[in-house]
Amino acid sequence: MVTAKRPPGWPLLVALTNGRSRIPDDQLAAAVRDRVVLVTGSSYGIGEATARRLARAGATVLLVARTADQLSLVAADINASGGKAFAYPTNLAEPAAVEALVRRILDAHGRVDVLVNNAGKSIRRSVADSYQRFHDIERTNAVNYLGPAKLVLELLPSMRSRRSGHIVNVSTAGVRTPPMARWSAYLASKSAFDVWLRCVAQEIRGDGVTTSTVYMGLVHTRMSEPTPMLNKMPGLSPEQAADQVCTAIATRPNNITPPMVRPADVLGNLLRVPTDRLLEAYFRRSDRPRKPRSAE
Repeated sequence: MVTAKRPPGWPLLVALTNGRSRIPDDQLAAAVRDRVVLVTGSSYGIGEATARRLARAGATVLLVARTADQLSLVAADINASGGKAFAYPTNLAEPAAVEALVRRILDAHGRVDVLVNNAGKSIRRSVADSYQRFHDIERTNAVNYLGPAKLVLELLPSMRSRRSGHIVNVSTAGVRTPPMARWSAYLASKSAFDVWLRCVAQEIRGDGVTTSTVYMGLVHTRMSEPTPMLNKMPGLSPEQAADQVCTAIATRPNNITPPMVRPADVLGNLLRVPTDRLLEAYFRRSDRPRKPRSAE
């Protein structure tokens, strides 16, 4: 991963733009010890770091991701370190696979106390480069919206019948800030699940099931690495991001939002037209010259 010398005050800038949260080990252990926690996207990045910390705190961690080999390595390492982890390789974009996953988990473990919807697909592409790539929108929605929604629907009946459960949505700060060019497919899919879960939360809280959304700032992971611009920006490590997820699990806030996001959200709505024009100007200056492309 690309690293560079950072100027003085860099940690403060990271905290302001991305937030910082460190849940004490004893507080996390009190919240998750002997609990069953399902973490999607747990083979790498934020999901892996979250699963490892939860396991150290005494949770039984269910690891879900597509990459079976890596998932097995993470589970084996957690178990070798004294934790308790089980690998469930699954493609969450396939509804039938999600149904089979939940059946296996409930048969084997009896319940899921906490669901962490962390798996995600990022894509940064201009509309001019997307004319023949509608499948990118379909795939992004399948991973970021439809898959998580299906997983929640499958787990909710057992949570509501037990009158206990917590759902953590690992979202993006981009859902709360003015939308930016090139991120249309990604931000639309994350926004869709964000609004869906907020609506559902109103229906299930009375049954003892709560929700938290982490509007995550930039995290330097395998997902962000292919975008050179992001490597130069202040961001969190996967372990720092996992601290925010674990805080959401232990304290069950409505949301965790980076400090600078709230004013950006307000100003973006109050000054929507000038904000859009400013971002449009940035896009045109940063857009690479290209030959006209046929839509055929």
